[in-house]
Amino acid sequence: MKVSASTIKQLRDKTSAGIIDCKEALEKSNGDLTKAEEFLKSKGIATAAKKASRETNEGLIESYIHNGGKVGSIVEISCETDFVARTEDFKLLAHDLAMQVAAMNPKIIEISDSNKEDDINEDEDVLLKQTFIKDPEISINDLVQQTIVKVGENIKVRRFTRFSLGD
Repeated sequence: MKVSASTIKQLRDKTSAGIIDCKEALEKSNGDLTKAEEFLKSKGIATAAKKASRETNEGLIESYIHNGGKVGSIVEISCETDFVARTEDFKLLAHDLAMQVAAMNPKIIEISDSNKEDDINEDEDVLLKQTFIKDPEISINDLVQQTIVKVGENIKVRRFTRFSLGD
């Protein structure tokens, strides 16, 4: 099936995937945008999984102050190269994560960080399991995975701290 350039552009705008990947996904899904998007998502998850073992020694620290200066957070995220750490996609992820921490007050990054005696509610207390406040259709883990696919490097959330006036 021949896929039009406008359809490829539409899928690319929606997913930020490469042109060739969009064309391949549309061809495999016979031009169905929804199926093509699902194909790209599954391909992205597989790509992100391949990158998971790579070292992440670069990155940045992002802060966010909310609610008239009464709540704030600091988040450290890392990636493989300083080049990626300076990209808009990486900076946006860092900002979104800092905002998420300030708004949702997670206790730990992932469930493996908890002790057996900790009283942890996975959906509320685990950052990577939380629903993204800007898009309830995805989790924070999905957001990180999407950024891994966009920038082509492994990304890790290293640590975070949330501050609240009076706590």
